Order: sequence, then structure tokens, then C-alpha cells
Amino acid sequence: MHPRRRSLLLAAAGTTAAAAVPTTATASEAAGSRPPGPIVIGHRGAAGWRPEHTASSYTYAVQTGADWIEPDLVPTKDHVLVVRHENEISQTTDVAAHPEFAARRTTKTVDGRAVTGWFTEDFTLAELKTLRAVERLPLVRNRNTVFDGREQILTFQEVVDLARRLSRTCGRTIAVFPETKHPTYFRSIGLPLEPRLASAVRRNRLGPRECVLQSFEPTSLQRMTGLGVPLWQALGTTGGPYDLVSAGDPTTYRDMMTPAGLARIAGYADWIGPDKSSLVGTSVLAHAHAAGLRVGPYTFRAENQFLPAELRRGTGATDFGDAFAEYALYFGMGVDAVVTDFPDLAVMARRD
Repeated sequence: MHPRRRSLLLAAAGTTAAAAVPTTATASEAAGSRPPGPIVIGHRGAAGWRPEHTASSYTYAVQTGADWIEPDLVPTKDHVLVVRHENEISQTTDVAAHPEFAARRTTKTVDGRAVTGWFTEDFTLAELKTLRAVERLPLVRNRNTVFDGREQILTFQEVVDLARRLSRTCGRTIAVFPETKHPTYFRSIGLPLEPRLASAVRRNRLGPRECVLQSFEPTSLQRMTGLGVPLWQALGTTGGPYDLVSAGDPTTYRDMMTPAGLARIAGYADWIGPDKSSLVGTSVLAHAHAAGLRVGPYTFRAENQFLPAELRRGTGATDFGDAFAEYALYFGMGVDAVVTDFPDLAVMARRD
């Protein structure tokens, strides 16, 4: 492993250089504030219990034990990084109910796919602040719709500030885990994500215990080397990263999860984040660890429709199944982190 990445990895984990294999320790563990075990990452906060990417979602995630919180980053027209699942915001805000913005509904091609709706890059931050967040999956999480309309869209800076306030309140370090969304697309329209994200890391003096940078696009990560924080290569299940696709590179996510592909990732990143299904019945986890990478699968949810058939309970797709058994399976595999919509359940499973 490259010496710089090795030192970053150990700093982020709060371990010593004597560790021969990546461990699951974090800064908060080193301080004795939580039991050892995989890092629990609140996916967009606690998206199973609150509308995602809201202050209440992030706060609830930390209050129930999450170690990191994950904001997805997209830009505004005036090039401010805000947190939304996608740049198209009709599913996550009340924009459709604002007649003053009706004319901005349009169709764009994002990562080779036609998308219709309202897009963050067509709004200034001041305009986006007039909108309110709503539950993205109302048919799955109807209970969360009670919170619709209560909260504003957050900037990345506001999430960093919130994480630091929560760190002080909880007496443990809460890390932010931002993901660059559609970075090739945003670069093509003159709103590159990486310079603004790098500036935020430097301005806030975020270190390896406070920040890990994530992307599905390897060139996005490679543009952010040298910031002193770990990098996380997210991996899909089909096709390949759009930056490679658009450049004519035939490399697929499957190729990236071979021993040779993982060795290449280890040249620039510290973590991989595969879909949880990619670890079942494969050697990806073992090969990643052998390459010096840590592994954090995504996305753990409690509803039947997101669980394997044998762990489903009841008859409804939105009924809760045996989420604890799924965590136990992956913890037993030796994963280093889990990305979850229900960080409270993951923390309870880790305690078990």
C-alpha cells in the first residue's frame, strides 16, 4: 500500500502503524466511547425514520449511535454545494407546489439518461432555501411523510457545522462522508464539484477522523488526492462508472472488484463501498482486505422488499423483516463498516 494512504487509513481508524490488516477501530473507539466493531454510517442521516438529508435525519442518526453521516452533494446555480439525493428534486422537495418555479421544469440528459423535473443547478441557493424537504419514498415510508414540509435544504457547510455541534454534544467525533453526485455531468456544465469540496475540506480543516470522501467515479476521487482525508470508491452492480463510460473506457464495476481491479483502486483510495449483494458468495471482501482496502457495503434497510427472501417477515413489502440477522451475517463476514438507513438498528446489532 502507498505510504500516504497507509498513514491516512490508520489515522482515520485511530490505530497504530503496527496493525498488519485494516481494523474496524475509529477515533471514537480509541476514546472508548463505543464498542469495537464495524463503523455505522447513517445513509443520508437516518433515512428510515426521517426524510433524508435533513437536519433531523442527521441528528437522529447520531443520537442513536451513527459514527458517520452521509451527505450527497450537488451544486446550485451559484455553485454552492447542497445535499440532495439527486440534482432532480421533485421527489425530495415540494418544488412542484411552487407556481413561481413551474417554468423551470425541464428535461435533461444526466449520465446518458433523460430525466425530467426540476434541477438544483437551475436554482440559486436563496431560491432553494424557499423549498421544503419531503419523504422520497412515501409509499415505502408513509410514516415519514408526517415530517414533510418542515425543513430546508442544507448546504454541505451546514452539515459540517451540524456534525461538529453533535460531536461536542455527544462527546465523540462524528465524521462527514460526502459523495460527489454525477461529477462528470457537473463538470461538463461548468459546475465542477471537486474544487468546492476540496475548498470546504481545507477551510474547515477537516482531518481523516472527521471526513471521508466518496464517489462512484474514480476520476472524481483522483482529483481530490492530497487533501489529507481518506477516499472511498463506491461500486455499482451493473455497467461501469460514468466517467469511464463517457471516455470510452470499457472497465465495469465487476472488473473493478477483481483482484487486479482492487489493486488498482488501492493505488488511489482507502475504501471500497460495494452493494451488499456483491459480497455474498464471492471473494471480494477477502481480496479487498488483501489489497489493503477497507470495505463498507451499502445499503442496509429494514423493510422486506430490501431484504433477502429468507429474512422477510409478514406479508407486506414495507413490513419490517429480520434486519438483525442480515447485520449479523455481514458482521460475521468481517466488513469494516455498514451504510444504513437505520443506524439505530445497526448499532444494536453491533452491540449484540
